[in-house]
Amino acid sequence: MKFRSVSPSVTDTPQTVTVPKRFSLKVALWLLDSPRLGHSTNVKHFAGRLLKQPAREGVVIAQSRLGQLMCRECGNARDRRIGHDLLRLAARAGDLRAQRELGQVED
Repeated sequence: MKFRSVSPSVTDTPQTVTVPKRFSLKVALWLLDSPRLGHSTNVKHFAGRLLKQPAREGVVIAQSRLGQLMCRECGNARDRRIGHDLLRLAARAGDLRAQRELGQVED
């Protein structure tokens, strides 16, 4: 008895739909820049969580905004130190907002 071979398309694992990586960055920036939502502590915390992965991947604007959040909003010294490190990375990459925050640019 002969068996027919199964076509490769049937045995392949189905491809998963991935969300674009920049979506979380855009949502976080929109939340922080929103006049109504941007002042809420919960929104800032959520936006910080969304910015975390892009900042790790080296996205300069994410490093800058997360660094600002951590420097301004966090109460402990460890988070402020991490925030300063993120701001320094963004400032070295040429982000004016991070440079201004660190006091490296004079008006």
